[in-house]
Amino acid sequence: MDHAALRALFDRQLRLGARPDGPGARVERDGRVVRQTGPVHAWNGVLWSGLRERDADEAIAGQIRHFTEHGLPFEWKVYGHDGPADLVARLLAAGFTAEDPETVMVAEAATLPTSVDLPEGVELVPVTDAAGVKLVTEVHDRAFGGDSSHLGRQLLDQLAATPDTVAAVLAMAGDEPVSAARLELYPGTDFAGLWGGGTVEPWRGKGLYRALVAFRTRIALERGHRFVQVDAAETSRPILERLGFAALTTTTPYVYVP
Repeated sequence: MDHAALRALFDRQLRLGARPDGPGARVERDGRVVRQTGPVHAWNGVLWSGLRERDADEAIAGQIRHFTEHGLPFEWKVYGHDGPADLVARLLAAGFTAEDPETVMVAEAATLPTSVDLPEGVELVPVTDAAGVKLVTEVHDRAFGGDSSHLGRQLLDQLAATPDTVAAVLAMAGDEPVSAARLELYPGTDFAGLWGGGTVEPWRGKGLYRALVAFRTRIALERGHRFVQVDAAETSRPILERLGFAALTTTTPYVYVP
């Protein structure tokens, strides 16, 4: 895998060429920045930037003005290969707050397993309706803490308006949802994104994360995507490496709240 060429393809297709990820959202280019603006419960932020030292501060101030005028908190996704070299320092000086860094990991879908053995009594169930989405948010609340209702609203919107761009799956132990994840499909690109894989604490270490990766990889292949991509936390990275994923770059969210 040519990492430099793959990173350039990733930037071109998923960042520079990004499409809105849900109803009511729009992606637009503003100078050397590509951003998404949408409803308050949607993801709002900067997808790509190609800034230089001479224009970085002006561009940062411009994005703050834009999202503040809309009354929206937003996220600037900084990738490890983004410039200028002091971009992070400039964002922090402008009032952004860093969240946890993640590693962008990529694998060729055809090289990954598309089925794995499940623990006894567990089955994987596709999510297609509001009842399933409610169970997904329940799993996320239990696995990660906090309130995942905004993710539920976004997933419901996508399933209703653009079902070709998303798939979600639950691992059910009888009537109990114990793990959940979603797949973001980017039509016309080589990539599909694995997001939100979470397992409730008593069921961790039983292979459910790997099972959800395999389930979603099969869908990605069926839809014609060559690569699957994950923004991996440190807890997920070792599992993904064992499956055959490679680190492409890093990404860190920098959040601004008006």
